[in-house]
Amino acid sequence: MRGDDEKNKENQSIFKDIRVRIFIIALIASLVAIHPWYVPDEGFTTNLNYGLDLEGGSWLQIKLQGAVAQVDADPGAIVKQMVESTIGTSIEVTDVNIPSDGVSNGQTYITFITDDYFTQSQIDLLGLGQATIKRKDDRTEVTLYSSKESLIVAFLSNSLNTEVVPIAYTDGIQYEIRTAVSEQELQDLMASVGGSIVKNTDGTLKYREGVTIETRDMTKNILSDKLNSLGLKDIPVRTVGEDYILIDFAGIDLATAKDIAEKPGKFEIRLQTVGNDTVHVLYGDDIESVGVPGFHDGQWHTPFRLTETGALALQRIAIETGASDNPEAHWLNMYLDDNEVYSAPLSSSAAARIKEFPIYAWESSTGGDEESKVQAEQLQIHLRAGALPVNVELIGSGHVDAALGKQFKTQSVIAGLLSLLAVAFVVFRRYHQKEILIPMIATSISEVFMILGFAGAVGWQLDLPSIAGIIAVIGTGIDHLVIITDEVLYEGKLPSTKVYLERITKAFGIIFAAATTTTIAMSPLVVMGFGALKWFAIITIVGVMIGVLIARPVYGIVIKKVLQDSE
Repeated sequence: MRGDDEKNKENQSIFKDIRVRIFIIALIASLVAIHPWYVPDEGFTTNLNYGLDLEGGSWLQIKLQGAVAQVDADPGAIVKQMVESTIGTSIEVTDVNIPSDGVSNGQTYITFITDDYFTQSQIDLLGLGQATIKRKDDRTEVTLYSSKESLIVAFLSNSLNTEVVPIAYTDGIQYEIRTAVSEQELQDLMASVGGSIVKNTDGTLKYREGVTIETRDMTKNILSDKLNSLGLKDIPVRTVGEDYILIDFAGIDLATAKDIAEKPGKFEIRLQTVGNDTVHVLYGDDIESVGVPGFHDGQWHTPFRLTETGALALQRIAIETGASDNPEAHWLNMYLDDNEVYSAPLSSSAAARIKEFPIYAWESSTGGDEESKVQAEQLQIHLRAGALPVNVELIGSGHVDAALGKQFKTQSVIAGLLSLLAVAFVVFRRYHQKEILIPMIATSISEVFMILGFAGAVGWQLDLPSIAGIIAVIGTGIDHLVIITDEVLYEGKLPSTKVYLERITKAFGIIFAAATTTTIAMSPLVVMGFGALKWFAIITIVGVMIGVLIARPVYGIVIKKVLQDSE
């Protein structure tokens, strides 16, 4: 009777170990995250999300169209061409004053004379900057206050009907043109205003096809934001190189996938009237362009520009509601798909100006801290209402049949089971003891279960690379369990407690070193993001960490207890 009591006491002691308790909690949490259940019409199902490979669906590959170049031009020629194309008559540029110190933000003064009337609204519409306008001798004299960079941006934007973003580099200002334009087309365009593409020291032109990494990432974020706002779960939007984006639509047919990717969200601006009541001002299609958030006057600002229709609508509503006289009582609210994303009153200067003429260029301020910077960047995405910052070209698309995806899913499960059976056969051939085989296989299965639980908790999509990562974890895990078993079986039998602790410590030293090596080897795939290989690397790293920190320490405890009971 004494021996039975000691045995029961020993059995209970395993579950008092904190490592065993953590293991059990992890298994229960994984079960909750996976949430297996049975639905009569659908059969057995879980909370796990399956990717395109296992679910069927569609994929789209898009190329971002654009160019980055350093260009120069004659400010006077730019103003002459843009103004004449607007008013339909010729103008005479009488003075061009360019700063001689070469400072990029130095102010340029350009004066021109025309026989026609010219208004500040026309200047705003062209985006040429501020101006003073005088009328004398039946002629209009206009003096523009701008900079060469701003004039080049305005000229390229109007000529190519796209956004142009200036980027400061150590060797000068380069311009990101967010539409497809060839080197020759850009050279011809700049020649029309007395300019050209700047040359490198080797004589080549400072021009490259494509967009900046920041624009690529912003495009990806806009797509992700739009897809999430539509309630679609975990649609992977992956960047491939600097100019390509790949989107997987699991469970969605090709026509629907194209419609989702191309359809913008509903963006609306409304003005507060009385109390919480608001009145419609304009929709997103009246936002002509959205600029890059910037910091000035102690605050972060997101600039955007309205079309003529949008600017006139905002002026009319601001006057009718009284926002131009009392802006603090009539806040301007922005909504994306009926969710408020921004709210603030008009500034006193904007309220005063809008009573005189429509305002085309606006800035939404968010504050001065780091959180405000994030809000400004998010507002930039919302203002676009899902419209991408660059023109894109659909260069590839495809569809995976649901039946084929189901076949892949079945084959993946079979591959995993075959892997476990092969491992079980090799382990039994090595040790010839089922007392070792069962805990080892059970530990391996528990690791897979916890990986699936983690995937279910964070909403990852399981695809073929993910399954490959899980199978790799099985192999790595068995290697580690064999190391533990060999160290525990000192000279073919269970050693004394002192020797056991020394050898198990040695075993885990080897295991931690191997796990660290695996993590370091996989990290470049995670950081550099090589498409689907990224998820193979992430699953492998997560699996190794779960095994090393949770499952394998418990296996060391269990295998010792099992071998003790078998003696």
